[in-house]
Amino acid sequence: MLSQWDCLLKNLGEWQGSFTRLSPQGEETEDTPTIVTLEGKNNNKTVHQVVRYLPANEPPRDLVLEYSSLNTTILFFENGAFSQGSMQWAPYSNFGGEFGLIESDRRLRMVQLYNTSSQLDRVVLIREKLPNSNTPERPPLTIEQLLGQWQGEAVTMYRDLRNPDTFTTHLKIEQQDSSHISQQLSFNNQTVTSQARIENSRLLFESGSLPIQILMLSDGASCNCPLEIKSGHNFVLEMGWLLEPNLRQRIIRSYNDKGNWVNCTLVTEKKI
Repeated sequence: MLSQWDCLLKNLGEWQGSFTRLSPQGEETEDTPTIVTLEGKNNNKTVHQVVRYLPANEPPRDLVLEYSSLNTTILFFENGAFSQGSMQWAPYSNFGGEFGLIESDRRLRMVQLYNTSSQLDRVVLIREKLPNSNTPERPPLTIEQLLGQWQGEAVTMYRDLRNPDTFTTHLKIEQQDSSHISQQLSFNNQTVTSQARIENSRLLFESGSLPIQILMLSDGASCNCPLEIKSGHNFVLEMGWLLEPNLRQRIIRSYNDKGNWVNCTLVTEKKI
């Protein structure tokens, strides 16, 4: 099993892309080209990171970071995927999470941010590629691509770095009519069923204790999170990436009913 540091090193490179800021409804409000460089130094014992923002009518600006250890808010998987974010949700505080997935010479990241009223404030979609990449960006995600049955292999990692858990998942998504889909998710001897209303490129799950939405976005990306967080409810933040028509990855950051961050799960699922 790779160390957390070795998993981080899977992200080394010069990642060229953009930070696309979206409203809670998925509408683009700002797009800034970026170059994110992660360079290993001292035999990869230190990582030097430069985030260069290249706004259209302004001089470039750089954010420079250097680190030789990882903080306790982040977890990496063996393929380089990661999630970091708030350790604790609490009323009247800012809250959020970041996700990253890597596939060959492309990387997809996402940030989900909540305001001090515990409402989803914005989403940032970050699409990146290495300099010599010939892999095209994937088309925007559609409902039709999600419909069907998905068999998955999941790995759950914990904040205390105990041994990960592995298990299988089964996700069934069906269209009921022109404006609704149903979803059934089975894992670890549990089955969760839900129904969503289709509103353009959003799926709105409105019947549960927390209103939840899935945004279908560019590059085959999806954003799954509550529209509002309330005390006393378990919840998850999730990013998905449709890599191929029959292959999808999802990375999930789970919180308990006290708002404590519990674990992160990476699901790799194939349409059957």
